[in-house]
Parts: sequence; structure tokens; C-alpha cells
Amino acid sequence: MRAEEPALVLEGVRAGYGDFQALFDVGLRVSPGEAVGVVGPNGAGKTTLLRVISGMVRPRSGTARFGEIDIATTPPHALPASGIAHVPENRRLFPHLTVEENLRVGAYIPAARKRFAERADYVYRLFPKMAQRRHQLAGTMSGGEQQMCAIGRALMCSPRILLLDEPSAGLAPLVVAQVFELVKRIRDEGLTVLIVEQNVAQVLRVVDRAYVLDAGRVVAEGASAELAADPAIRNSFLGGH
Repeated sequence: MRAEEPALVLEGVRAGYGDFQALFDVGLRVSPGEAVGVVGPNGAGKTTLLRVISGMVRPRSGTARFGEIDIATTPPHALPASGIAHVPENRRLFPHLTVEENLRVGAYIPAARKRFAERADYVYRLFPKMAQRRHQLAGTMSGGEQQMCAIGRALMCSPRILLLDEPSAGLAPLVVAQVFELVKRIRDEGLTVLIVEQNVAQVLRVVDRAYVLDAGRVVAEGASAELAADPAIRNSFLGGH
């Protein structure tokens, strides 16, 4: 993929479940090395958007491309090898496996299996606490530690873009700040990140740009500083502060 090409482009995407329409003509662009946020209220369609990008939900119309990959026509199991990694909401770890065993699950594509030790060392360098917990059962760790493990598992396949769905969900405020510091560290490593969040104030501190999604439609977009200063955004999502 050439540096000037966008890593991810969605145009006119409509998607839903059965008779329910979750996304209406959504357009989104993420360039290589960018950290981009998607914010909005509960039920806005944010999770569905990530599921479209990771191939879990097929768009009913519109286009979704990652580099030269047509997401809509690529089998979902093939997308991780294309460089797309998805950390779902609520982490979805295997609680009765250790941290290291969960990382092995993340290294399921052949190229990642061959480089397991190298990728695990990278994760442990990024998250030193995971190195200390490598033999601990994932289900016995704190929520913040489990989130680190879930992100680490996604990084095992050497993704070109990391999709994060509500990484702060269910975490105490202090832990939320720590998780977003980890996201910032990943961004600073140069990895492209698309993060979906209800915690608008926190996400705008770590992303370059953001989209506001409401009732399945993009209602605003712009640089994070511009959105944070927008009176309408402040009143709707930041409590007017």
C-alpha cells in the first residue's frame, strides 16, 4: 500500500440486522498512521460500523475498502491476514486460558504463528504488566489488565489497522485513563487506530480526528481539537464544559 493511499475508506455504507437499519450512507476515511475516533450516544451504530470493517456484518450498499482489499467481498476469516484486527467490546478473552495462551489464540494466522516469540516480546514490551501476568488465567485479572490482554492479542497478527470497540467500558475512571494512555502509546508507535467510544472527552485527547455518529448517520467530523471546541459537541457530549 502506498503511503499516500488511505488505509481505510467507506462510502455510502448502509448496514443493519434483519429489518433494522443501523447505518445510513456512512462515509469514513482513515489514512495510514492516523488515530481516528468515532463517538456518539449508545445505539448510534458505532459497533455495527466496526463490524462492517472487520467483515462481521456485510454492508447492504456502499463500499468499504482497506487499501486494495474490498472488505464486502472478502471472507471474514481472511481479513486478519489483510491487516485488520478488531478488539470487541467487553474484551471477549478466554477466561480459563493464561495471558500467553490468549496471545497464542491471537497468533492464529500462519505468518503470526511463525513469529509468535517475536510478537509476544513486542506485546510484553508495550505492556510490561502482561509479561508479569503471562502465566495467570485471564479471567482472574482486573478489567484494565484484561483490556491490555485483549489489545495485545489483537496485536499478535501484526495488524496495519487496529479497531477498538469501547475500550473504556466497565472500567473505573483511573483505569480508563491508563487504558487511553496505552492507546496513545500504540498510536505513537505508528499503528493506524480506529477507536469507537462513548467517553468523548478521553478519546478526543488521543486521536487526530473524529467522526460523530448519531442514529446511524455521520453528523459531524473534524480534527479532535475542533470538535472539542465546538459548542454543539460540548453541550451534547461533554456536559457543556
